Amino acid sequence: MERQMAEPTFIDAWTAELGGPRTQAFLDRCEKLIDWQALTAAVGDLYGPMPDGGRPPWPVLLMLKCLMLAKWNNLSDPALEEQLRDRISFRRFVGLTMQDGTPDETCFVNFRKRLIAIGGASVLFEAALKQLDDKGLILKEGTLVDATIIDAPMGRKKADGQHTRDTCASFTKNHGTPRHGYKANIATTSNGLITDYVFDTAKVHDSQHIDQLTEKETRAVYADSAYGSKDRSDRLFKEGIMNQICQKRVRGQKELTPEQKSHNRACSVVRAKVEHPRAWMVKMGYLGTRFRGLTKNAFDFAMHAIAYNYKRSFSLCGFPLTTPRQRPDKPGMAQLLGLAAA
Repeated sequence: MERQMAEPTFIDAWTAELGGPRTQAFLDRCEKLIDWQALTAAVGDLYGPMPDGGRPPWPVLLMLKCLMLAKWNNLSDPALEEQLRDRISFRRFVGLTMQDGTPDETCFVNFRKRLIAIGGASVLFEAALKQLDDKGLILKEGTLVDATIIDAPMGRKKADGQHTRDTCASFTKNHGTPRHGYKANIATTSNGLITDYVFDTAKVHDSQHIDQLTEKETRAVYADSAYGSKDRSDRLFKEGIMNQICQKRVRGQKELTPEQKSHNRACSVVRAKVEHPRAWMVKMGYLGTRFRGLTKNAFDFAMHAIAYNYKRSFSLCGFPLTTPRQRPDKPGMAQLLGLAAA
């Protein structure tokens, strides 16, 4: 049985209109346009039968909203707890009244473990993607593929000879620069929404996952020259799929032909959209890993992908983030006062 939140009181009534207008406008949009109940239903009953004694767990809906808040605002678990204690708009969004307690960072850690244990990354990603598809935002105009390295700390050698490096991460070179970490391979639509991803260690070449990411594609595949191969070109031609992978020089060829250059320019104009998700994540502070191990970091990337898709969808739906806040679904002061009086 999940923990029950307190009923709104006079304090909630008097603070109903407080909060930054831009933040509140965005959170109101999240409340209105995201089907939170569908996300909650997708992961089912995370807690199962609870033993007698002890405090009930926090509601799944509340915790999912907290995870999204963390990604939209670049918050670690301790920072998320701090902001929930401090910001009225955050408490209102997740469903906490002024009388309720606040989940601490340990709650977020344990909730994340439960989600990882049931494969929650892919379940939540697919549930969120279905919502966007139902709104007609998933365009069927081709699949754009790219990969980006997520850096992990190099670690250091301790006095006993052991090393603190993440053993699941690996080394690679990016334009001659040594890198250490993981690699996020993504597929997007032509309007920049992420439709699939594969999170792997950094040493695995980009081209190893493109066929998996495009297996359902029937129209066109866009990618840079690192993904090109004769076998892949032959397969796409045989299946009637447009090969929009940038071409590269072959052995003995000094430079690209005019036709190849023209082809690459045309591909790059469309392919540029696949760079937008990573650019947003970097802007949100996702500069490297926050966890150790492939599984935890894959889950973290999936949460970033879901948060990006939702935020991107608001713009695609024609809802800018600067409009005055409107909360028709929120109870007004009169209703709150009535609840408190009752």
